[in-house]
Amino acid sequence: MTPPAISCVEAVVATNRHYDLPPELFAAFLGRRLKYTCGLYPDGAATLDEAQEAKLAFIARCLRAGDGASVLDIGTGWGSLAFFLAERFDCRVTALTPSPVQAGYVRDRAAAAGLGQRIQVMEQSVYDLELPPASFDAVALVGVIEHMPDHRRVLSTAATLLRRHGRLYLSASCFRCQAAFGDYAGSPGSRHVLETIFGYGTLRPLSALIEAAEDTGLSVTSITDLTPNYHRTIEDWLAAVRAARERIDAIVPGYTDELIRYLEATNAGWGHTAKHYAFGAVRSRWGYPEVSL
Repeated sequence: MTPPAISCVEAVVATNRHYDLPPELFAAFLGRRLKYTCGLYPDGAATLDEAQEAKLAFIARCLRAGDGASVLDIGTGWGSLAFFLAERFDCRVTALTPSPVQAGYVRDRAAAAGLGQRIQVMEQSVYDLELPPASFDAVALVGVIEHMPDHRRVLSTAATLLRRHGRLYLSASCFRCQAAFGDYAGSPGSRHVLETIFGYGTLRPLSALIEAAEDTGLSVTSITDLTPNYHRTIEDWLAAVRAARERIDAIVPGYTDELIRYLEATNAGWGHTAKHYAFGAVRSRWGYPEVSL
């Protein structure tokens, strides 16, 4: 089974139905940073907020985010990475989202925090992006390519916008292999999570994402399996959703049960049908001349 075909424009409209829900709803369970993807738990005692801070620091290291670096954050969400890079490293971040609600939230928060000169918000789809080649030192795609039907076009755009030796970071939930993609991508459980909750999504196997990145001329520098960390993240989200039931249902009546069903279904699949990976790449056919042992 395969998921139904959908155009890039239809996918943007479909996913906006979820991401244009009130930010207050997501603030009820995502933690201080409103980071809607996997954390990184350095030890068994780490809280959700500590795990998300650790994950943002991990991304910054992968991007080699130095002072004043220019970064394109594709699918910025509520700006967790954009704010982290602007605050910690004085980076100049272009925060891209097609969601009017997310764009307005990030823009207003950046202005209130005095970061309006460091964070530029672009309210549009990556498919409509028109920027000069080699504009950025780094490009990030954090848990977003799942919502993009044409992943090859997205990675080609990212590679074109990177300067020579510029870094790319991508993390994604993936079917664990091509066979699992063929068996489960169109299953009722997958379609409920990816179409009913998110409007549109597809979990490609990691091999498909690596192939697409390499075909652009990028050289892959690292691959990290984050699956256990995402399982732990969702456990923390589930606890927060249950604790905030009245608050969530006051914002969107009846939405708590929908969230719990989605989160429980997702956590049941880790390791069996799905994995969560991060990989880094560099715009250089030679790779990068550093070695980590």
